[in-house]
Amino acid sequence: MTLATLSQVLQPALRDGYAVAGLVTLGWEDMRAYVAAAEAEDCPVILQAGPSCREYTPLPVLAAMFRHLAENASVPVVAHLDHGYTAHDCRLAIDSGFTSVMYDGSRKSLAQNIDETAAIAEMAHAAGVSCEGEIGFVGYTGGEGSAGTDPDEAAQFASQTGVDAIAISVGNVHLQKDGEGGLDEPRIRAIETVTSVPLVIHGGSGVPAAQRQALARGSSICKFNIGTELRMAFGQALRDAVSRDSARFDRVQILRETHDPLVTATRRVLRDFKAL
Repeated sequence: MTLATLSQVLQPALRDGYAVAGLVTLGWEDMRAYVAAAEAEDCPVILQAGPSCREYTPLPVLAAMFRHLAENASVPVVAHLDHGYTAHDCRLAIDSGFTSVMYDGSRKSLAQNIDETAAIAEMAHAAGVSCEGEIGFVGYTGGEGSAGTDPDEAAQFASQTGVDAIAISVGNVHLQKDGEGGLDEPRIRAIETVTSVPLVIHGGSGVPAAQRQALARGSSICKFNIGTELRMAFGQALRDAVSRDSARFDRVQILRETHDPLVTATRRVLRDFKAL
């Protein structure tokens, strides 16, 4: 059994100079491909259930799927709740068998974010589960704009919440497709100097591969969330599978053909973060 908590995979990454991919899942097809890719690359992986995934599949079902994959994997696998917006979200995830929860209070005032995140972290730790928080709002392409992380607020957040990882806003944007965004490295360095907690980049698909590689191996960023670029790879593989035979209707046959292309795309992502 290789089911792991977030802290169990991020602390070695922080110590040894690499990062772990937090891969956003939408269903069985992508999560099993992600684990297959991690096994092929011999590295840990974080399976993430975000809000859109949870709208489609109940948390207890997702937890069972994640845990089944982890228990049969040769590498550490984290079952992670991404963007839990309420204590109920996080409690349900913990009770369902997730090993890590992310509480997102980034839209709230600093004081409220600290108080609520600290309560979630305490609840999680009591259950042997890790907790990620967010300080500084990470915006969305075509939607809400970002509010960059203030280093002093990050230091306060880290010391007063007890979280195992901190998601920061340093030029990253959710749902970015082009990989040309780039991160504010001086702000990252300023945050690093005031906290020793592993840092997390949401919207990692929008970060150029070269910068992802450099920061994974030379900063306190220990987790990059990747969703959009792998959803695009899955979508292309699915279109290709459907177009090969328009008479086919068995979705198992069609979806089976997305596996190998998605494993290949995921392995390319994982290589960005591995130690040299």
